Amino acid sequence: MTRTDRLIAELAEQPPVMSVRTAAAWALVSQYTSFALQFVTSIVLARWFITPAELGLFSIAFAAVTLVAFLQDFGVTRYINGERELTADKLHTAFTISVVFAWGIAFLAILASGPIAAFYHDPAMRPVALVIACSYLLVPLAIVPQATCQRRMDYQSNTMIEVGSALANAVTAITLAVMGYGALALAWGAFAQQGARLVVSQWRAGLMLPWPLRLEGAAPVFKLGGTNSVLSVCYSITGRAPELVIGRLIDNAAVGLFARASGLALQLRLLVAGAVTGVFYPAFRRVRDNGEPLGPPYLRVVAAYTGVTWPAMAGIAVLAEPIIHLLYGERWIAAAPLLGWVALSQLCYVALPLNSDLPLLLDRMRSLIRRNVIETAASILLLALSAPFGLIWVAISRFAHGIIFMGIYAPLMQDMLGFRWRDLALIYLRSLLVTAAAVAPALASYALWQPAAEAGALQMLTTSGLGVLCWLVTLRLAGHPLFGEIIGLLSEIVMSLRQRRAQPAVT
Repeated sequence: MTRTDRLIAELAEQPPVMSVRTAAAWALVSQYTSFALQFVTSIVLARWFITPAELGLFSIAFAAVTLVAFLQDFGVTRYINGERELTADKLHTAFTISVVFAWGIAFLAILASGPIAAFYHDPAMRPVALVIACSYLLVPLAIVPQATCQRRMDYQSNTMIEVGSALANAVTAITLAVMGYGALALAWGAFAQQGARLVVSQWRAGLMLPWPLRLEGAAPVFKLGGTNSVLSVCYSITGRAPELVIGRLIDNAAVGLFARASGLALQLRLLVAGAVTGVFYPAFRRVRDNGEPLGPPYLRVVAAYTGVTWPAMAGIAVLAEPIIHLLYGERWIAAAPLLGWVALSQLCYVALPLNSDLPLLLDRMRSLIRRNVIETAASILLLALSAPFGLIWVAISRFAHGIIFMGIYAPLMQDMLGFRWRDLALIYLRSLLVTAAAVAPALASYALWQPAAEAGALQMLTTSGLGVLCWLVTLRLAGHPLFGEIIGLLSEIVMSLRQRRAQPAVT
């Protein structure tokens, strides 16, 4: 047995190293730190170095390349996290498939850089697309090491990977932007991010490589990979189509404005709730393997997502104009109304969390693919109808798509998990109450203090602080399940700190 084989065997057999709540806490640390780096970087670049047109050029190239590159994972991460009995041979086979398939996709993306630039009649887009495409050559050797961290709930290592890659992106992009590289600075930042992800994930896994290649027992991986590829194409089209359509029908500056609004809304949503998604998937696998009902824990997840994310996204929509003005400056102010509508659309997307993960975990792939194709078709149709009328209507179409999204996936989740509609509706009602309480101070300030166009930092911070206080009070008064989860998480953190302090010092 080679060193790689021994290492793979050890990783496959390692038990979970932390509880779900502790893993969630580490995931939040990862998300908040990564977000802080990305957020500060975006402000620095937008205010002083990157114009809307340059951001638009990068966004179009990135969107076009990732239409292909999103296929790279091939469902390997989900396979590793969802497999009931992950043996060393299964893990080795998954790693081999991941590398071979991902490198093939990366080479396709590299070859596509020329046609992408030609389609948009912009020669400057080719080097940007080429750098982004080359970055995907680094991805496959990081996929499996990071997935094994997630399976064994080692979110301390996962935090190191995410923070390290975000830091590499920030340093590279800002340095090259200062040197005047424009859109290429963003592309090389993306390259550095993937390079750092490779280095840190391999370090945490102990230099894990798929040599010699192994394809025995590959059928389950290919089965999940085929489904995942269809889903990835649909998700990629839905997520990247706005930039591609706007770039073709309007111009690069319009793409930059929309990318700034949608990127900020997505970043803030991931900051609030996205970090713990990876924690819940292996946690639900354990519940499934124990033969326990999935409906009750899923409703708790829905309560956690909507109880946190709905108030945050509604607050961003209400404060969109002062946020854009204060963070990015006057030249980006046209992104404010776009941010409002895109933020509201996020309320719909988080209303049914794990809508793609759980069907895969429970072998409902056909139902998932059918709904995903319908959802993607609806997204493209809405974009085609709205784009000729301008950016605002494109943003509104995202909210309309969110409503359709809920209508498509809610019946599948209910049929699959067996929760009662009444229980789900009650959670939504309580989350709406805390959302209204959270945004009430900001709305009142526009009438009693300054209107949105003139609101300053003091007004925004004051109303945000009051909104958080109202949110907490309403959580308690409304009997929202999230309140108990917050108390439980804080208790676990306090207990962990006490245990560390009680441990004798090592001399």
